Amino acid sequence: MKELVRPRRLGPGARVAVVAPSGPVPEERLQTGLDILRGWDLEPVVAPHVLDRHRTFDYLAGADADRAADFQAAWCDPAVDAVLCARGGYGAQRMVDLLDWDALRAAGPKVFLGFSDITALHEAFATRMGLVTLHGPMAAGVDFLKNARAQEHLRATLFEPESVRTIRSDGRALVPGRARGILLGGCLALLAADLGTPHARPSARGGLLCLEDTGEETYRLDRYLTQLLRAGWLDGVAGILLGSWAECDPYEEVRALVLDRLGGLGVPIVEEFGFGHGEGALTIPFGVRGELDAETETGTLTLDGPALV
Repeated sequence: MKELVRPRRLGPGARVAVVAPSGPVPEERLQTGLDILRGWDLEPVVAPHVLDRHRTFDYLAGADADRAADFQAAWCDPAVDAVLCARGGYGAQRMVDLLDWDALRAAGPKVFLGFSDITALHEAFATRMGLVTLHGPMAAGVDFLKNARAQEHLRATLFEPESVRTIRSDGRALVPGRARGILLGGCLALLAADLGTPHARPSARGGLLCLEDTGEETYRLDRYLTQLLRAGWLDGVAGILLGSWAECDPYEEVRALVLDRLGGLGVPIVEEFGFGHGEGALTIPFGVRGELDAETETGTLTLDGPALV
């Protein structure tokens, strides 16, 4: 697995497009997020259909074609330096195949940010464009709007990425060791759902796999992990980093499940790295090479270089 192309970092006055590839966006949360971005001296531009709601399926932010058109127009606009997702939810898988990946590739690299359901787009950007993307809090995400740690870590990643090359776990090493590899991953349920699709990478071989999820019972997490194992997708993975498991079953059960399903891979596993749906979520660059040190009691991720150039 090779390191991917890193987009340019943002500077004062950068123009950032806010899109909604998945679920509907509450207007008041969007406005609060836009104010935060403006406070960073960014110029946010809201895509036309961000506040839409699908006529039949109200869990979608408007029609698939409209969400895809917003995304495509934002990415292909030469005046836009970054494309930020407003929120996750569900729907990215319905619009990802409507994107013109040749046109997106021709528009060149730029910053892309999101997490949760946006995992489907992270995978597509890796396989179709070979581009580093940011797994981090979104413009209208409730955890981002109310948490200074999430805001500051994202701001530093966007403007001063060399200042956040090291991330320390808040938990402990579940399986000790040391591993190097390319960061990848995201929401466990979405990684399992992406298997067999045109945009899924063939495996996590050689990678440092980041896993998190929200609102899932233990047996469902078991199903997702088992599916990835049976498909051979985890063969050759170098190491595993665990994020948040918000609103899942008691964490002791989740930890036991991870060890039961993944402990036999014989690779370092470290918990509580602070990314995902939890409060104060950190921003993780996918496609960048790093080292996972699980030989200490807690564990540390060190990037070989900054997420953005």
